[in-house]
Amino acid sequence: MADRKKIKDNLESFSKLSLGISMVVAILMGVGLGLLLKSWFEQDWLLWLGVFYGVAAAMLNVQKEYKKLKKDMDKVAQDPKYKNYMKNNKDDEDED
Repeated sequence: MADRKKIKDNLESFSKLSLGISMVVAILMGVGLGLLLKSWFEQDWLLWLGVFYGVAAAMLNVQKEYKKLKKDMDKVAQDPKYKNYMKNNKDDEDED
């Protein structure tokens, strides 16, 4: 059981670390697609279309990861052991 939890934690960590890599790969694939289309159809603007698609795909990856993290943080916020912590911090902020 402990091994499965450790593996699961490692996979989640690798998933979060791969966000930067996936952004670069998405943009490079878009540029590659743009270059391919440019060479096939001899239209310069197709390169920029590929760049646009790559950047859009990278932003979509960031949005998906943000939603996952937000969902995880919402679960933590609902955890009863952290409710008192949040109340105590609000009281401390009011005193400043």
